[in-house]
Amino acid sequence: MVATPSTMLPLGTKAPSFSLPNVCTNQSIDLQTVDIHKGCLIAFVCNHCPYVIHLLDPLVRMSNEWVKKGIKVFLISSNDADKYPDDSPVKMRELAEKKQFQFPYLYDEDQSVALAYRAACTPDFFLFDSKLSLFYRGQFDDSRPGNQLEATGTELSLAVDSLLLNQPAPKVQKPSLGCNLKWKSGNEPEYFKPKK
Repeated sequence: MVATPSTMLPLGTKAPSFSLPNVCTNQSIDLQTVDIHKGCLIAFVCNHCPYVIHLLDPLVRMSNEWVKKGIKVFLISSNDADKYPDDSPVKMRELAEKKQFQFPYLYDEDQSVALAYRAACTPDFFLFDSKLSLFYRGQFDDSRPGNQLEATGTELSLAVDSLLLNQPAPKVQKPSLGCNLKWKSGNEPEYFKPKK
């Protein structure tokens, strides 16, 4: 795996629109028609990445709570499922059911949404306000597989709390770090530079 940081899209960027299938319901979700009353968390993840597996349980638990508080949560998998079959829609649905997602798990088959968000790694987090302006982007917390720190979601949670309380965005926002997004051949963006 290639440890890859997020690209840190400029704060204030408007959320690119998308229409993607929810693997849990087989219905498409169009961001433009979703009622974003309080805010929206979009996270690029996948099933097989050790960085995602490391924080998945607290992420799901916290996301289920955020949904109750009015935050829309969308997890998106954009990986090449042909080369990484654990990231296929069938496996995505199995994971969502096993972990009891109370939010959609979306499949970005052509990777166009990942490109629009300049997503680089799994996990890659983007928190938008009620007007879909980027409020926070970066890491879940300082925990990584093998560094002995518990995954608590401290930094992402602080950002969500600030958004819900109409407080300013956190001044310090550190890039997320994870496995590089698994691009299909020919889809690799200019910002993707794998280590030799």
